[in-house]
Amino acid sequence: MPGQESSTEQESRLSIIEVEDLVAQYGSTRVLEGVSLDVQPTEIVTVVGVSGCGKTTLLKHLIGLLRPASGAVRLWGHDIVGMDEEELDRFRARFGVSFQSGALFNALTAAENVALPMRERGIHEDLIPALVRMKLSLVGLADAGEKMPSDLSGGMRKRVALARALALDPELVFFDEPSAGLDPVTSAGIDQLILNLRGLLAITVVAVTHNLDSIRAISDRVLLLAGGRAHFFGPLDAASRSEDPHVVRFFRAEPGPPLPA
Repeated sequence: MPGQESSTEQESRLSIIEVEDLVAQYGSTRVLEGVSLDVQPTEIVTVVGVSGCGKTTLLKHLIGLLRPASGAVRLWGHDIVGMDEEELDRFRARFGVSFQSGALFNALTAAENVALPMRERGIHEDLIPALVRMKLSLVGLADAGEKMPSDLSGGMRKRVALARALALDPELVFFDEPSAGLDPVTSAGIDQLILNLRGLLAITVVAVTHNLDSIRAISDRVLLLAGGRAHFFGPLDAASRSEDPHVVRFFRAEPGPPLPA
């Protein structure tokens, strides 16, 4: 009706991700304490910090693998904390995840790995080969479909994992350490690929990383975690002006005694 917005139009005005006062714990151990952030459409937000600061735990909450002790996690305005597993599984078709190790199935070819989410979602079998070739082409591996993961370099495995994350045309892609284990040249290539795909596909990106070069290359905004708390969230250039000792030490990579959480 005139004057009424569709649900799609309403979503277009919302943040892609909203996290409010997230508290996460394993048993009695607090891992995240009062973390909040938002991610806007087509933005690249990096979640950064030293190992053990809670980056991967936050990622697992954003994709619904873990439920918070308290706080809210909303994707496109929808509270995923309150969703049952069946509803959450349907919702996951809207985002893709590229895991740190690539998490490819070693017994499947590159093409079969990319095709797997398509088959799981019931895409017609006749369409899958062409779609797989298109996804592999997007990541620069048009001719690698028949290769096994063991025949691929580390950078190529990362690219196949990204092609699989893009298999269902997601609006949002999560990366867990996209450049981990890669040499600087290959890592820079992955960073540039992320930027190119954001521009080409208008996707929104959340990347968990501790690689300073990658952070500087791809970030629109940065969330820095230390001791399970958010010590900075904002544009990268503003981080250089922060006086928070955790922020100063991380971005200047300065050694020193442990800081209090």
